[in-house]
Amino acid sequence: MTTELRRLRNYIDGAFRDAADGRTTEVVNPATGEPYATAPLSGAADVDAAMAAAEAAFPAWRDLVPGERQKALLKIADAFEVRAEELIAAESENTGKPIGLTRDEEIPPMIDQIRFFAGAARMLEGRSAGEYMEGLTSIIRREPVGVCAQVAPWNYPMMMAVWKFAPALAAGNTVVIKPSDTTPASTVLIAEIIGGVLAELGHPQGVFNVI
Repeated sequence: MTTELRRLRNYIDGAFRDAADGRTTEVVNPATGEPYATAPLSGAADVDAAMAAAEAAFPAWRDLVPGERQKALLKIADAFEVRAEELIAAESENTGKPIGLTRDEEIPPMIDQIRFFAGAARMLEGRSAGEYMEGLTSIIRREPVGVCAQVAPWNYPMMMAVWKFAPALAAGNTVVIKPSDTTPASTVLIAEIIGGVLAELGHPQGVFNVI
């Protein structure tokens, strides 16, 4: 009996999409050596689309007061908690790690880290750098840089995705993240979760993209 492979897709501007040229690659469960899904083999057109979506979403996300970005991250953490078993199953299949190990050692710190950066969103402040000329005060002002292109490796794809997107979003940046081609499944699920929160709160979908 042949088992149909799950179909993973890019997440760009709030929509799941195949690669522009239709190419795919098989994703293998390391614990079994068997393929369980296909994923897009993305190219320049897909990168351009994701970057354009993130760039378009950046001004609105940047201009939110920090408390609104905090609210979004807290809701994302809550959603991770509610859907923890789905994330555990995806990551176990993704990496071949035992379910118990993923449940105990990855989910709790991931949720805690998102909540930490939610708090950090309200701690972004400048400081006086002194009086270098008479009548003038220099200050340091911290501002988001724009679109953050991020790469998550194969060994802790879910947790390292959190380490990358959470501080970037907290600071007012938008994100395009590329998981390893061998472990994309949990990052695709993360995109679904974050997209749902952004939609619920009325934020631009291009804030978070996966290719």
